[in-house]
Amino acid sequence: MIKKISIGREICVSVLNEVGVLSRTTSFLVNNGINLEAVTGYARNIGEPAELMFVTNDNLAAIDILTEAGYDSVEENDVLVVELENTPGALKNISVLLSQNGLNIIYIYGTTCNKGCPAKIILATSDNRRALALLKS
Repeated sequence: MIKKISIGREICVSVLNEVGVLSRTTSFLVNNGINLEAVTGYARNIGEPAELMFVTNDNLAAIDILTEAGYDSVEENDVLVVELENTPGALKNISVLLSQNGLNIIYIYGTTCNKGCPAKIILATSDNRRALALLKS
């Protein structure tokens, strides 16, 4: 069951895939009081481009900090931020509903914890506004 859902913003940072890149990037944010609420990243091979994506408590400040630190490819994207009951089948129900309505999940990442708190799922779909309306109903 969905506890909360909204359109949110994530920060996408293009970096070079090398040892320590996540450590350096998150240090700039954390050392300036920015909390990471969700994070994902992907890359193919060392030495090639990689993408880091964050949902933070203050994207405007985070973008300024990263830009000042020399990151030249920092952008914000719309995403759905979904808080789900942390129970078996919760994510399946969302993916089935979106699929049945012809919406593609482009990417997804999330956080969980032990009993008592919701799972936070970040996803981008082929139509975030339509997905929001469907999931709210």
